[in-house]
Amino acid sequence: MTLNKLSNYYLIKPMSRTVLLNPGPVNITDKVRQAMTLPDLCHREKEFSNLMAAIRAKLLQAFNIEETFTSVLVSGSGTAALEMAVSSSLTPKRSMLVIENGVYGERIGKLCDVYNFHRHTIKLDWGVPPNLDDIESILKKQSDIEIVSMVHHETTTGLLNPLQSIGELAKKYGKIFLVDCISSLAGDEVDFTSIDLAVGTANKCLQGVPGVSFVLFRKKDLARLIKIPARSLYFNLTEYHKAQEIGKLLFTPAIPAHYALDVALDELIEETVAGRIYRYANCAKFLRDGFKKLNLEYLIPEGWRSNCLTGLKLPKGISYKKLHSKLKANGFVIYSGQGNLSENIFRIANMGDIKKEEFDRFIKILGTIC
Repeated sequence: MTLNKLSNYYLIKPMSRTVLLNPGPVNITDKVRQAMTLPDLCHREKEFSNLMAAIRAKLLQAFNIEETFTSVLVSGSGTAALEMAVSSSLTPKRSMLVIENGVYGERIGKLCDVYNFHRHTIKLDWGVPPNLDDIESILKKQSDIEIVSMVHHETTTGLLNPLQSIGELAKKYGKIFLVDCISSLAGDEVDFTSIDLAVGTANKCLQGVPGVSFVLFRKKDLARLIKIPARSLYFNLTEYHKAQEIGKLLFTPAIPAHYALDVALDELIEETVAGRIYRYANCAKFLRDGFKKLNLEYLIPEGWRSNCLTGLKLPKGISYKKLHSKLKANGFVIYSGQGNLSENIFRIANMGDIKKEEFDRFIKILGTIC
């Protein structure tokens, strides 16, 4: 459907709510949506400096890390913040250990390669958790490793990697721990005690909209980070931090997305991170009880699944294309598998502002299809 036809279609038939069961962008509240209609604003004015400062402070407040961490905002998807963290954190002549067991762990490896970083890799099949003994072994042998990097919630499969255990190993051997928390912040419990750099985005469990992401890093690490030579113009972490600390910007930000994130953070602080994690966990349990009754087969075993996404094997005789089409016709959008899983699985996320009755209706419709 062309853009003109799409516009005409919705003039004739107002768009009803589509429930997004994909891992971002997510359904948002009316308050967050209305925030994007706030007045036009020049990013060089004091009003935007105040907005930016408020968002940076609320990120730290929400996760109760104001004393030890600082925050940096960047306009772009979660990958923008991830590239900022990876490219700006490795000291020259040192290396990074990358744990890969999904598309997004592999993305960290690709970023290392783009910047010609020396890296060591623990490569696993998608959905297979890392072995802690293997990680400890390589940390003992490779003294050049400065940073241990991993994805917390690997949405390729719905696997929740053991953040706390790996963080403790990194701390034991004096390594910096860089974590892609893009799909887990405010959805699954994140232990910040051993994390040095955490990457997040607005449009997943924070329930904002695409367009702004962020890096959280320890204040005590700033002196080390400043000494690292610039490797990128747009993704220079310490230059952003320097500018934002005095209310300035390096580049034009996505202002409506910042408006939305500010309100989304107010909602998160009111609900509390613990409260949101609890809500998501309950939603996941409700869905998984329904999947069990439909005899659907899980990709990830119990105990390793995130609160936010469930990977399921496609029922025999039903293609993803057919399943997606029938669900979309009923107001639900789901996600396919990636890579070699694209023909075998589908993924159901429960991030965002989704109501109990919508989950209930989804299970009923899924049952009629399967």
